[in-house]
Amino acid sequence: MTDKNTEPTEETAATETTEATEASQCTAEVVSETPEVETPKLSELEQAKLEASDMKTRYLRSVADMENFRKRITREKQDIIRSAAASVVESLLPVLDNMKLGLQAAENHPEAKDVTTGFKMVEGQLKNALIEQGLEELLPDGNDFDPNLHECIAQQASDTVAEDKVIQTIRAGYRLNERLIRAANVIVSSGPAKSE
Repeated sequence: MTDKNTEPTEETAATETTEATEASQCTAEVVSETPEVETPKLSELEQAKLEASDMKTRYLRSVADMENFRKRITREKQDIIRSAAASVVESLLPVLDNMKLGLQAAENHPEAKDVTTGFKMVEGQLKNALIEQGLEELLPDGNDFDPNLHECIAQQASDTVAEDKVIQTIRAGYRLNERLIRAANVIVSSGPAKSE
């Protein structure tokens, strides 16, 4: 019995050893079939080209950033100049209004004709100087009422002026560089008078 017990154990051990050897050979074959992935070593020239390409990209980005910075600074500078000009022009608008009122009053006095002519010249020079700064006078008589540019201070019935048209400008409006700095005060037509 002892011999019989030892024989199957030896056969089992031999079978297991054979299976283990075959398994290791299969694994070795699979490993040898799979190519090893190695990072290719770059020559010094290729490395230098990659670095140069990277540096060129960084340089171009820096140049673009600098150009954008210059444009932004120029835009901001122009905005500052415009806002400074706007405050000066706004402070001169009452002067222009009073000069216009004074000239209208002086026209009723023929003895002050020479003085009136002189003041009209001064008014013209002041207007031209302001126009050079980008000032635009808004006198919308006869035009459509635009609430973005005009301020309606009254409505009046009119048989000659269509409804929602400006009958008369009471005080001129002004725009500076396409920006409204004062709306025009106007009287707007309400259409023909309604008979009761």
